[in-house]
Amino acid sequence: MFEIEYEFGEEDLIHFNEIQFMRNDEIQHNIQKNRWIVPGVMGIIGGFYYFYYGDMKSSGYILAMAILWALLSPKIMMLDLRRQILKNYTHKEKSNLFGTYTLSIDPANPTYLLEKSPSGKHKMAWADLVRVEYGKRYVYIYIDLSTALVIPVDKVKKGNLEQFAEQAEKMIERFA
Repeated sequence: MFEIEYEFGEEDLIHFNEIQFMRNDEIQHNIQKNRWIVPGVMGIIGGFYYFYYGDMKSSGYILAMAILWALLSPKIMMLDLRRQILKNYTHKEKSNLFGTYTLSIDPANPTYLLEKSPSGKHKMAWADLVRVEYGKRYVYIYIDLSTALVIPVDKVKKGNLEQFAEQAEKMIERFA
């Protein structure tokens, strides 16, 4: 039987949502627009102050603000995203979400991935799972295109994650 046990916490949830956020082309396009259009308008205003009024000090401040906006606005948006992610969950949902998870593949009943989590025991059919994806510090077993079981590599308490992930990948391919 293949089985792993791991801890899932707030930082893991935030990390997964950040990755989903960074992969969304529409959101990335809006960030780029915000990052360049606002400083561009500020640059035009700074140029107006310099050429029309001859006020080099004010135009310098405006241009400095434009540069800071271009550099810092994506980072500020990511901090706001983190705050919003945690705000979307109630205390009860968080207690059901964070904690110790156990995933197992039973050779006697190979049609399901068995999950034991703080919210209870669940069976997930391999045919319903999408794929296994590997990250630097995480392994993701996608339940659908935007939802996944997030397994932090450094928080695995029991079992061999590499073997488990390979077997899960084989099972998903087998039942697809």
